[in-house]
Amino acid sequence: MGYQILKLNIASYIDHTCLKPDSTLEDIKKLCADALGYGFASVCVPPLYVKTAATLLAGSLVKTATVIGFPFGYSAIESKLAEIVLAIVDGADELDMVINIAAVKNGDWQFVANEINTILPVIRNKQRVLKLIIETGLLTEDEIIKCCELYGAAGVDFVKTSTGFSGKGATVEGVALMKRHLPAQVQIKASGGIRSYALATALIAAGASRIGCSCSIDIIQQDEQSAV
Repeated sequence: MGYQILKLNIASYIDHTCLKPDSTLEDIKKLCADALGYGFASVCVPPLYVKTAATLLAGSLVKTATVIGFPFGYSAIESKLAEIVLAIVDGADELDMVINIAAVKNGDWQFVANEINTILPVIRNKQRVLKLIIETGLLTEDEIIKCCELYGAAGVDFVKTSTGFSGKGATVEGVALMKRHLPAQVQIKASGGIRSYALATALIAAGASRIGCSCSIDIIQQDEQSAV
């Protein structure tokens, strides 16, 4: 029964994504049209295109998401805060922010805590959704667990596996680990290297409630073919 539910609603889990550095206005227009046609949860676009996406999706259930501190995460807290404010002004509903991975690797958890404690109140005040990208492919298991504990205690909306630009992408094992160490109210977004319906559904079964991918239509078509 649960498997059939996943099959029927796979599109509603997907953040339809175009973050390549050479993305064009036409790419974004097509991304939004596809998201409206298939009923994806959101589109995730570069900051340059937030205003365009928000306009194209106005009045629909599809959310506009963008990235902050992308893709490496080591920009200053003040820089990330400025990006967030501008994205919200432009119409972003959801913000996918890369944490300061360098600070994590240094074991500077005070800096990591200060970053989220500075940024989260601004997002809460504007009633937007925050997804924190921890880049699991670059972290040890202990670092992943510590991130989940810290961000879970902070009360973020989502913890997200990967940017797709550094290290290994989403894995079932990684999502399952995060699920075990996050509070029930904190959701998981799996992203990076998700190109098949089989992997997408396995990640959802492991605990992900969003899937970030650029191969969204291929995944939908694989779903449709499996139903034949």
